[in-house]
Amino acid sequence: MRLENNLLIIYLFIVNVYAFGLYGLDKSKAKKGAWRISEKHLLLAAFLGGGLGALLGMKTFRHKTKHGVFKFGVPIMLCLQAGLLLYYFFGS
Repeated sequence: MRLENNLLIIYLFIVNVYAFGLYGLDKSKAKKGAWRISEKHLLLAAFLGGGLGALLGMKTFRHKTKHGVFKFGVPIMLCLQAGLLLYYFFGS
């Protein structure tokens, strides 16, 4: 496997763990009434390749599941990211 492929996989792993953690942290802060992570930051983590981690965080922590931009936006970002990955690894 090429170095670029390995770096991409490592990057995607890190950004997805980060996105998942952000959603969990924000849910915890919401329960405590503490300072919150901005929706912009949560969506940015998903947009930058963390779509899977964001979606799993939403489902696991039951967080942001009723907000339309999250309910539809995060799965759309994940589908686009999956399509890009498939094209990158298997496209011509």
